[in-house]
Amino acid sequence: MPATIVQTNHTPFAKVAIDPVTLDIIENALRNARVEMDATLVRTAMSPGIREQGDAFPLIADHTGKMIVGQFGSFIGGFLSNYDGTLEDGDMIFLSDPYSVDGAISHSNDWLVLLPVFKDGRLIAYTSMFGHQSDIGGKVVGSMPINARSIYEEGVRIPPVKIWKKGEYNADLMKLVMHQTRKPDWCAADLNALIASCRVAARRVVEMAERFGDDVYVSATQELLARNHRAMKTLLGQAVSEEPVSFEDYICDDGMGFGPYRIKCTMWRDGETVVLDFDGTDPQSVASINFYLNENMFKMFFGIYMIMVFDPQILFNDGFYDLIDVRIPEGSLLKPRFPAALSGRTHALGRIFDILGGLLGQKTPEFLNAAGFSSSPHLFYAGNDTRPGKGHAWFQLFQIGFGGIPGRPLGDGPDGHSLWPGFTNVPNEFLERYFPMMIERYSTEPDSGGAGLHRGGNGIHMTYRFLSAGTIAIHDDRWFVPPWGVNGGDPGKRARKILEKADGSQVIVGNKVEDLAVEEGDQLHFITWGGGGWGDPLARDPALVGKEIVQGLVTPQGARAYGVVADDAGVVDAAATQALRDAMMAERGGALPVFNTGPGLDALRAACQAETGLPAPIPPVWPQAEAAE
Repeated sequence: MPATIVQTNHTPFAKVAIDPVTLDIIENALRNARVEMDATLVRTAMSPGIREQGDAFPLIADHTGKMIVGQFGSFIGGFLSNYDGTLEDGDMIFLSDPYSVDGAISHSNDWLVLLPVFKDGRLIAYTSMFGHQSDIGGKVVGSMPINARSIYEEGVRIPPVKIWKKGEYNADLMKLVMHQTRKPDWCAADLNALIASCRVAARRVVEMAERFGDDVYVSATQELLARNHRAMKTLLGQAVSEEPVSFEDYICDDGMGFGPYRIKCTMWRDGETVVLDFDGTDPQSVASINFYLNENMFKMFFGIYMIMVFDPQILFNDGFYDLIDVRIPEGSLLKPRFPAALSGRTHALGRIFDILGGLLGQKTPEFLNAAGFSSSPHLFYAGNDTRPGKGHAWFQLFQIGFGGIPGRPLGDGPDGHSLWPGFTNVPNEFLERYFPMMIERYSTEPDSGGAGLHRGGNGIHMTYRFLSAGTIAIHDDRWFVPPWGVNGGDPGKRARKILEKADGSQVIVGNKVEDLAVEEGDQLHFITWGGGGWGDPLARDPALVGKEIVQGLVTPQGARAYGVVADDAGVVDAAATQALRDAMMAERGGALPVFNTGPGLDALRAACQAETGLPAPIPPVWPQAEAAE
């Protein structure tokens, strides 16, 4: 039963013509309101993940629930279709259960608030914001257990409920929810920040409607949607062929010793509609790496990627959704059946962007990106602070790390950057002030970016020295299957994690580990993957390679991947460089591949122990598949 919208004014909005100047003013006012949502959040939140890193996503939608500005696309249409209740002035919805909104939020750590905006008795807009909570209870600190077998192990799940009802705050509900978390102070502050952000945006919407008139404001939002539809229709017709193209990539492992897991997508255009079919994707995992991919969310991912690559001037919103048909098999890794665990979904989420690059570039290789969006590395550290004067106070850290962004048609991939453009690092000073740790090293990892005409971005080498005993958990990927290069570029180097004990001994640890004990004085070397390279490495300017040796981005040994001979000071030997490049060209024996994915899974498996220090993952077996045979 769909939601019931309670309005005291049933006069329909009139469609009016909008002149370009008014449309431009309203568009930019909406953009600014979205920025103000972010600013309000940062000033109000407490957890490092939101306050310092910006792990939250705003949205302003029209009166029907279609996103006008935002990041993740609108879930509101699906919510309205499934919410068996009323929405009226003074209400605010609160939820965190991915299964209740068809995956519009992808794990229970994401708390979402939705504010219907009323003016003069009519629903005129929606504002919404969701953000990652550092802890929501469950079996492990941080509420993202790698070894979870169901979502029930991952902390409190909140169905769509009214945190505000007709202007009255539901304090008892908040007491119940906060009772489940190990960090109620952070969660309460972060939730209030989400609420405040939505209210700020709602005020701005009402101010615009008061300035221009309700009909003008609503008509402007519809024109912004229509303009996006026209632009995307043209763009899709030019960039997507009617001939199907397929691409697949892999999540390295599930943290339980099994992998890799395949994600496959086939794309073609049927008239004006682009079809994206994930048939061939592996079945859902018994572990927590499943990613419940909402179709509208993927449409937004696809649209953002198209716009950023082909025409960054387009304002992305929900206007083009009817031009995209997304097909995801039920029971697959990307549409798991309830109550499948979802807390490790970040790896599949990142891999989706790499797959989009592999699909969209096949018709136009000159626009092709290499791989490297790939994942969103996480570190968790928790325990009781045993330093003098700290009173054994409880602490817990959730931090998002960065990898190498892929080489691109227009230049090198950024070094040590987030999957999400708006994310920032947690300052080392913050970490050392509030947690028992010292940051001994924070630098790019030289040579980790794949060689190419345009180098893949280097990963990060971050060394944490723990000043108090505790436990850590690591969520990362791209340690087994490397990020691929394109148009002759080399793959990026793979991620690795090394625990150096206080006595100087070293242990290579996995990229998905839980409850790993650390002692005072231990150091963790947290090294992330590099992005794949773009274009022929032998075409890169030797002087630029020499400069990057000086900058610490490339080593003299790594320079040889570009056919460059140089010393530690970055001085290039021109004659030796030419001779090396001639020899490398002679050894090629053919055209460079469009995709360089490395040696293949069998070769990676055979060499895994020697190359990574870790055993190769075991090919996964699905009980439902065995039963069908």
